[in-house]
Amino acid sequence: MSQKSLKKERDPSIIILDFGSQYSELIARRIRETNVFSLVVSNQISIEAINEITPKGIILSGGPNSVYDENAPKCDEKIFNLGIPILGICYGMQLMVKELGGTVKPAIRKAEYGRAPISIDIESDLLSKVKDQSIMWMSHGDSIAFLPDGFQKIAHTENTLHAAISHKQRKLFGVQFHPEVIHSEFGMTVIKNFVYSVCNCEADWTTETFLDETIPIIKNQVRDKKVLLALSGGVDSSTLAFLLNKAIGKQLTCMFIDQGFMRKNEPEFLMDFFDKKFQIKVEYVNARERFIRKLKGITDPEEKRKIIGREFIRVFEEESNRLGPFQYLAQGTLYPDVIESAGTNVDPKTGERIAVKIKSHHNVGGLPKDLQFKLVEPLRKLFKDEVRKVGTALGLPDEIIKRHPFPGPGLAIRILGEVTDEKLNCLRDADLIVRDEIKNAGLYDNIWQAFAVLLPVKTVGVMGDKRTYSWPIVLRCVSSEDGMTADWSKIPFEILERISNRIVNEVVQVNRVVYDITSKPPGTIEWE
Repeated sequence: MSQKSLKKERDPSIIILDFGSQYSELIARRIRETNVFSLVVSNQISIEAINEITPKGIILSGGPNSVYDENAPKCDEKIFNLGIPILGICYGMQLMVKELGGTVKPAIRKAEYGRAPISIDIESDLLSKVKDQSIMWMSHGDSIAFLPDGFQKIAHTENTLHAAISHKQRKLFGVQFHPEVIHSEFGMTVIKNFVYSVCNCEADWTTETFLDETIPIIKNQVRDKKVLLALSGGVDSSTLAFLLNKAIGKQLTCMFIDQGFMRKNEPEFLMDFFDKKFQIKVEYVNARERFIRKLKGITDPEEKRKIIGREFIRVFEEESNRLGPFQYLAQGTLYPDVIESAGTNVDPKTGERIAVKIKSHHNVGGLPKDLQFKLVEPLRKLFKDEVRKVGTALGLPDEIIKRHPFPGPGLAIRILGEVTDEKLNCLRDADLIVRDEIKNAGLYDNIWQAFAVLLPVKTVGVMGDKRTYSWPIVLRCVSSEDGMTADWSKIPFEILERISNRIVNEVVQVNRVVYDITSKPPGTIEWE
């Protein structure tokens, strides 16, 4: 492997210009499912930056704006003259049409939302093998009235004259529907057609190539320096531990900080798993009192996350003086963490993010400015399902690979309002019951996350002919592929009943259990 490839991470074969769509990251994930590497970038990316990346294809995402809005996001119009195939999706297609001389107007009949059958008008590379009258997902209020020179209509719906368009010679394509969402029957077919038939990409984004490329990059970055790993025991940090152990061996020191917000019996499980089963030395640090003291009186969830993030770093800094010195801090940051914490879309005039920040992640948004470590984050561009595949390839067993995701701040963000020892003990007991019953029912592997949330209110109940005034527990079970979107899980009523009965009878200070049936969006998976 050349010195150049050691220093430079892989460039994406497909880049997605983000115009504020909630689906931009989903587009990237769908492309990766075809074994082609893709990344979301700002719509303000320069032509010079694109030429440096040399992508084989460009996708213009959807977005909430109208192309005629005063502050509608745009891209450099020279992008259409680069000779690189482009696919515009929804807003992206409308923007391409407007910039190249066509006309976009409010939909003639009405806005089109939800499922709509498309009629194929002309055969094309983009719609090859897409069945006529197949269902696609629509979400738009504007439509194309007139096409620019050289474009032709290749599909329509009952309400949308130009459901798909193409300029065959310039390899410019547009679809008014969203092929990236699962509701579009032949959505993946459209994506594969663009990636393979139009852009001629190679299917070279695999677990094996990721490891082959990443391990030398880690070695080149770290060289002979020591690395301290923030180990939580979840899939991300455990996979990272195995990856770094393979890359740099004894230069790695894993440290588990017990901040007091873990699930019941997890600190003991973690130490036993790494130390006895895999002989990976982990330094255990008991910092429970320190963290709970820092959160005293704190109720704002963002402030909680930032305090926990800062304290994590401070503890690592202090402990590294005892064990180190260490030059690098390793973190299991994933691509969704980066996206949700920062987004990619920046207003060039104000410098503010166009996409709304959903929440900051402790390992992305809570780092202090005077950080003493350099960061090692080799999983930063991976989605959760990709991390699981990497972990499996590295020999991580199913008991870790298939564990449900657990947030870095732990139970501190599953207790709404102020965090106290009493609430933590209550939530740990309730959470254990949830997980036990889900496993006993054989549902654990089919659910993305199943957990309990404690609300900062008290409700009236009757127990043993006496009036009670205790906390309610929210049961949250969701199904997802990567955490970017999620549906609430349809748990059989008898299992919900068993969970509720056990919590109310076995957990002190709880007299009510409710089930959260909100999907993401509009909600998030976690409550804070």
